[in-house]
Order: sequence, then structure tokens, then C-alpha cells
Amino acid sequence: MNYDLLIIGSGPGGYVAAIRAAQLKMKVAVIERAELGGVCLNWGCIPTKSLLKSAQVYEYLKHASGYGITLTGEAKPDFGAIIARSRAVAENMSKGIQFLFKKNNIEHIKGTGRLKGSGEVEVTDNSGGKKIYKANHVVLATGARTKELPGLKPDGKKIIGYREAMTLPQQPSSMVIVGSGAIGCEFAYFYQTLGTEVTLIEIMPNILPLEDEEVSRQLERSFKKLKIKILTSSTVESVDTTGEKCRVTVKTPSGDQIIETDVVFSAAGIKSNIEGIGLEEAGIKTNNGHILVDEFYRTSVKDIYAIGDIVRGPALAHVASAEGIVCVEKIAGLSPEPLDYNNIPSCIYTSPEVASCGLTEKAALRAGYEIKVGKFPFTASGKASAAGEKEGFVKLIFDAKYGELLGAHMIGANVTEMISEIVVARKLETTAHELFRAVHPHPTMSEAIMEAAAAAYGEAINI
Repeated sequence: MNYDLLIIGSGPGGYVAAIRAAQLKMKVAVIERAELGGVCLNWGCIPTKSLLKSAQVYEYLKHASGYGITLTGEAKPDFGAIIARSRAVAENMSKGIQFLFKKNNIEHIKGTGRLKGSGEVEVTDNSGGKKIYKANHVVLATGARTKELPGLKPDGKKIIGYREAMTLPQQPSSMVIVGSGAIGCEFAYFYQTLGTEVTLIEIMPNILPLEDEEVSRQLERSFKKLKIKILTSSTVESVDTTGEKCRVTVKTPSGDQIIETDVVFSAAGIKSNIEGIGLEEAGIKTNNGHILVDEFYRTSVKDIYAIGDIVRGPALAHVASAEGIVCVEKIAGLSPEPLDYNNIPSCIYTSPEVASCGLTEKAALRAGYEIKVGKFPFTASGKASAAGEKEGFVKLIFDAKYGELLGAHMIGANVTEMISEIVVARKLETTAHELFRAVHPHPTMSEAIMEAAAAAYGEAINI
């Protein structure tokens, strides 16, 4: 039962760390009590994208005549089939992780892991049996869960979290979503597109409050076209679930409103899973719900590391994966470069999509930069017009002194694929002129990046 590395949790942090460690010739085991792949693969990133694709296909069919296509009958969503497809996609991806574990000789220990001492982890299996495993190094990658808000304790039926939102037995006729971050906005688009009357409630002045304000306002306009009701600068005061419908009391700038709805979906953030894993007994330091680590994810206790949603930083799957690779390479004696948290892309898979990286315009000004801003609307894009996807724009922010690309903010079709160009450009310290002198293919949505960079310097051709 001795290993070079034990990892508790098999999400995008844990399983990626395990595979990289195995590539570096370590003897690795991963402790996971549920499905391999964690929340992201089974209950987050992957199955939600399946749901969103179904909604997008339905939206295309509803507007088929605009593409010169006539349907012989009315397109109707089959909610049960959409949910079943999503679960099948997640299940197949989880099987893919099983294959990768076998390929790389990684052992899957089924159960719940808890730190017990120097290099020791106690695993409790589903029947209650306990066993001690030993390792030279331990990585904690236990992820996060839905944050429970006061007065919004999920009951799995009328007040739900993200798991229930993607497996409801039948489509509700109405839904209130509390929180307009990535999760709230993606589910708002999904349910409204399929015909549910959605009300989106956000405590901040804008939906997607972490994004550039222009992007937030554009998505709000797009959502209102879909007839999503949006209440910003608003809070849920109480939810009465005693009747047939939920009665939601919402405090808004114009006074209290009472909304009757079938379901209330709490989508206002996540909470790290740091309880019950032996942190206190091991003497591992925490702060404000996160484990304290250094730039290589070492905790305050020798040979114990932590990655992903349980440490400070963006709670994103690709961040956890990158952290896992840096962590195990350091354990293996290599010299990895610490992760640059100022160059992390964010993607939201609504329609239109949202993607960003780096500083917003306001943040750049607060940081003291003199800036140049270039913006290119998709209404001026030939590819966007041909695709019938003219909503949105690309906005780039440059340091006026040196031409450094400080931030990029996009909303439109396929921008979640386009943002990678920005990440690489910023990694290579590409300047504005290098960006817009690089020839981009025509016609593509990505031409908007070149045009936005040129626009910042008054050289855009197509606007």
C-alpha cells in the first residue's frame, strides 16, 4: 500500500495530476468516492455543454426559415431525451478517464480519503471499512460544491442546485435563478430557450459581474430578446415553498416583488470541500475557506499539497489541471514555471458565448495604465453575417505606452474557441502591432481580433 503519490479527488485537477505523475514514472493512486472525473466531467463542464448544445440546435430549428430551410412540422424539444443525452455524454467521458488510468497504470481506490499522519491517508469504503495507505507525497484535490445561501437551503425539488438543474424529471414551466455568474447564465439560456419562463436575479448592478461591463450589458440585451426577466441590484429575501408553487420575495431598487415559480435554482457561487479530510489533525493552515499553499501548491505541512477549488484562485477546470501539472512536476524534481494567474481565460457558453482574459477596461484604469481600446462588432464581420450570428463584439485593451495586450473581452458565436489566441499572444508578450499585422484567414470570426487590435490604433479596415 505504499505509493510515490496519493491524490484525493479525481476531478480535472486530480486526474490530470495523476496522469502527469505517472508519465514521470511515479507510482500513483487516486482516491475517489464517486465517478472518476469529478464534478466537472460528471455534473458540470461536460454535461452542461451537452444541454446547451441541445438548446442551440432547437434555436436553429426554430429559425430555420431564416437560413432558407423549410421544416415540414414544428420542432419540439424532448426534455427527457435532452437530459438522457447529457448524462450519456458524461458517462462516456468518465469511461474515458477509466481508460486513461489503466493506460498509465494509475490505481483507483474507491472511497473517502482522510489525512491521518505523515504520509498516511485513511480510506473509508462505501460499506464503512477502513484502510490505511501510505505515500511519499499527498495531493488534495477535493473540489467544491454549491454554496448554500441563507433562506435558500436546497431540498432537491423546489429549491435546487446545479445537479438537480441538469436532471429534473420534467421541464418546469417557470424558474427563478439566483446568481448570474457562468452557471446561472448558462442555465438561464438553456431553460428559457426550451420554453421555461426564467427570472434571473443578481445582487450586483450587472449580470456576469466579473466580466467587462460592455460585455455584461450586451449579454443582458441578448437575454432580454429571449424574454428572460432580469432583476439586477436585487436580493432574495425569502422563499415560501409550502404551496403548490414557490413564492419568492425579491428586494429590488423599485421595491419588493413577489414571484411565483415552479422551481428556485440557487446558482450563487461555490464552497470549497475542505471539511472532513483531516486538515485540522494534520496541522494544515487555511484562510477564509481555502487551503494556504505556495506557488508550487505545497501546504504548511511537508509533502502535502493542494490544488483546484480548495486553494485561492479562479475556480475553473483548466486552472485546476494546470495547477496539478505544476505541482507534480515540482514534486518530481523538475523546474516548472509558476502559473500566471493574470493570464487565465474565462469562458461562458451561453448564446452568444462570452470569453475573456486579462484586465477589464475599468481594472486597467484603476491599475494606473494609460490605455488604448479597440473594438470590432460582429455586425461588420462577413463570417458572422453568413452564419446569422451578428450579435456581439471583440474588445481589446492595450497599454498605450508599450502596446502590451492587457485584456481581451469577447461576446459572440465561437468566442470561447477564439480566446486561446489571446492567451498565447499574452504569454509571448505580443504587442498590438504584431497582433494586427499577423494575417488572419478570411472569412472567419477570428478576424475580429485583428480588426479590434487595428481599431485601437485607428487602422481598422472594415469599420
